[in-house]
Amino acid sequence: MSQSPSLSRRQLLRYSTFAGAALAFPAVLAACGGPASTNKTGSSAGSLTAVIGYGNNQTWDPLQTASAFSMAAMLHCYESLVEGDPITRAPFPGLAKALPADTSGTSLKFDLRDGAKWHDGQPVTADDVVFTYARALDEKENVLIHSFFSHWLAEVRKTGDRSVEFVLKFPFPYALQRIQCCKIVPKHVYDGKWDDAKSGKVVGSGPYKVVEQAPLSHTSFEKFADYNGPRPAAYDRMLWKSIVDAAPRVAAISGAKPDAQIAENIPAANAEQLRKAGRTVEFADGGNNLFLLFNTAHAPFDNKLVRQALHYAIDKQKMIDIGLKGAGSPGTSFINPKLPSSQPAAQDFVYHPEKAKQLLQQAGVSGLKVTLSTTNTSLVADCVKVIKEGWDAIGVQTTLDSQDTKALFSKLDAGTDFQVVATTNNPMQFGNDPDLLIRYYYDAKSILTSKYARWTGPDAQALQQLQDQAAAEPDEAKRTALNKQLLDRISEQAVIYPVVFTQLGTAWDPKAITGVRAQGYPGIYLNQAKPV
Repeated sequence: MSQSPSLSRRQLLRYSTFAGAALAFPAVLAACGGPASTNKTGSSAGSLTAVIGYGNNQTWDPLQTASAFSMAAMLHCYESLVEGDPITRAPFPGLAKALPADTSGTSLKFDLRDGAKWHDGQPVTADDVVFTYARALDEKENVLIHSFFSHWLAEVRKTGDRSVEFVLKFPFPYALQRIQCCKIVPKHVYDGKWDDAKSGKVVGSGPYKVVEQAPLSHTSFEKFADYNGPRPAAYDRMLWKSIVDAAPRVAAISGAKPDAQIAENIPAANAEQLRKAGRTVEFADGGNNLFLLFNTAHAPFDNKLVRQALHYAIDKQKMIDIGLKGAGSPGTSFINPKLPSSQPAAQDFVYHPEKAKQLLQQAGVSGLKVTLSTTNTSLVADCVKVIKEGWDAIGVQTTLDSQDTKALFSKLDAGTDFQVVATTNNPMQFGNDPDLLIRYYYDAKSILTSKYARWTGPDAQALQQLQDQAAAEPDEAKRTALNKQLLDRISEQAVIYPVVFTQLGTAWDPKAITGVRAQGYPGIYLNQAKPV
């Protein structure tokens, strides 16, 4: 098997917006200007205040982070060779002067944008690109984004002072989309000093530069005057507040004169309240999902009929109505059916308790008792009550075991026995192509599949081989057919499978800001925003 996008234990906690403890870092730039409640840029045309529902105290290393706050900020501070529309991921030139005319072969050549500079005034060079990708592809470094490139990209070569060549292992149809998740970094700043990046130092080439880091309070930005790329800054200053609790986050975008012009991670229960206050509130479908993960080494969960039965016993629409306040869709396919890359799956898992009973009978299972291990976020807590209700109703005695996220995954990592886990995840902050959305969970080296689910036998190997075949298929129609086979097999096995997909909400003041959209992954994108 070739190397592919996968999850290590270390990466899992970085990947998950729900997982792991915050890694506190000292402020490495300007001192804090005051508490979050009083430090704000105001609402003039030259400034913007935004609210992010996640902490800004996790790693800021562009090749390592999965922090929702950091990743959103980096879209404004760093650039990839190829950038993409925040919703569709349609590619356009970033640090590259132009996109390759032909992407069907095993060589992609890029020239750098003339006059591109780092925030410290130094020019961006091919050496920076080679330096960045050498680290991304280094197995010993094993940075988070390594697994998104190693199965298809052999190396990145310098072909001139301002030109590079990507050497592919095979023609990869999603290359331009995948390149978007690798932000180019300056060699002269970070070579041997990656701890500086982890701690919050940001030196990019994007339209905004970070001028202040106040962990668990805010991050401040200023317009980068020397930026000459396709999406220049519309604001002289931005203040992004980190407000994890929902109530104060909603309050910051409420009222006649809101403290912030835009806020993300808006609960569906607050949408109407904000609309009445004159805010625009939109919800976007994406990859955020609540899923079940079965321990296939623990009978009877080694039997796919049992796994299917437990999915059919869940009233997904009730879960959406009660747990998600209507802001979601049922997991009738492994990829969210609202996304263009999705296709119907062989097992749609539409609520069917009688079918669930029949499948258990067919599997020869009766008197089943299940302990469902869950993370303790409010979203999960509301949703798993519906799971328990459905399983109890078909005669499966269910006990809920809610735990702190870090504690639960520490137990899984230690090999502690379990039966079924319910939690949430969202791979879409890295991309939206079907190869990424499937491999994220089902790659041969994924800790979710191999270590937690203990699913490594012939069925798993056949699925992974089919993934490799689909990724290397140049013909779009044939590749789509192979992806359909993948989705069918994943639904038949149901080792890791979504129950519901959740929508993510964003609210903004339409009298103050325009050019923003809700997105199906955490964070905001303001490179097209403008003051009204």
